[in-house]
Amino acid sequence: MKRINAINNQRMRRKNRTRGRITGTADKPRLTVFRSNKHVSVQLIDDTAGKTVFSAHDKKSVARAEGLGKKIGESAKKAGITKAVFDRGAYRYHGNVKAVAEGARAAGLEF
Repeated sequence: MKRINAINNQRMRRKNRTRGRITGTADKPRLTVFRSNKHVSVQLIDDTAGKTVFSAHDKKSVARAEGLGKKIGESAKKAGITKAVFDRGAYRYHGNVKAVAEGARAAGLEF
């Protein structure tokens, strides 16, 4: 149990370190990625209003993660959002997280 608590504490420290540097606004919302063991979830968040603008999730694979990025990028484009701040959370910019970012860029969203 102590080991699990230590791992969770390390993850939360990494997440807070990343989150402390960035914030989303109405013009430039925060694009955040969450990975579970089976799924990937992506959200565009306006931190000033405290609201989620768009969200999407799918099963965990690199191809589906890139599709999620494209989906969220297209939704943002329809709403007139062209720029966002990328929040990778506690995860490395690798694999599914990188695929989401590349998909959003391919859809026209700028980081």
